[in-house]
Amino acid sequence: MTRLSQLSRSIEGRVTLVTGAASGMGRATAHLFADEGASVIVTDLTQDGVDAVVAEIAGAGGTAAGWVLDVSDADGAEQVVTEAVDRFGQLDHVVNNAGISRFAPIDAEDYEDHWAISLEVLLTAHTRIIRAALPHLRRSDAARIVNIASTEGWGATKFGSPYTAAKHGVIGLTKSLAVELGREGITVNCICPGPIHTGMTEAIDDADKQVFARRRTAIGRYGVPEEVAHGTLNFCLPASQYMTGAVLPVDGGLLIKNA
Repeated sequence: MTRLSQLSRSIEGRVTLVTGAASGMGRATAHLFADEGASVIVTDLTQDGVDAVVAEIAGAGGTAAGWVLDVSDADGAEQVVTEAVDRFGQLDHVVNNAGISRFAPIDAEDYEDHWAISLEVLLTAHTRIIRAALPHLRRSDAARIVNIASTEGWGATKFGSPYTAAKHGVIGLTKSLAVELGREGITVNCICPGPIHTGMTEAIDDADKQVFARRRTAIGRYGVPEEVAHGTLNFCLPASQYMTGAVLPVDGGLLIKNA
């Protein structure tokens, strides 16, 4: 029987770069994309972390290679992208996931340090990765860029201005690049995770997490990294060619819940 649908939902044979892929949402994204048939470029700060994820993917029958990358290192970003494309021959997806969480009151003595590193890692690094990847993405027939922001990009938390400002910037960057690159067939979208079980939230007491989730989210629980990864995957499907500039909350309904 002839299929009625015409657009592919397969990423088999594609090549995906994921920053911050050694843990949390980045690790889940690397695993999911490999499970779906993509070759994954795993990057993170430590060799041990990168090697562990590459070994996990290989053990599950997938394909991956790893590079140590500090996303605040402009030269490093260019080098990793070049070496990765040499290794795999192409680049189809960029997932800007690497992140940090810095909170400080505006009058803190070290506030400018928190501000500078937050903007560097959470926003400027995205532009560097994209600029390094762009020549290769332009050769793909299904080029996708997905930036990971946060529900902090929609609202704000006390003492969080460095982080919040950077995440608002990621949303703005996403929209602007979607307009800039759309005619080239390169889509640019954004994921805004809400409360997710990751390294950034593991210091929060479990009881406090439960109270927060019941009070603030429609679903009533924290999310898990793979749930965010599936949102990212959806943006990277060849069939998602008409979705660009979108900002997708993966937050259990946090942003819509008034009471």
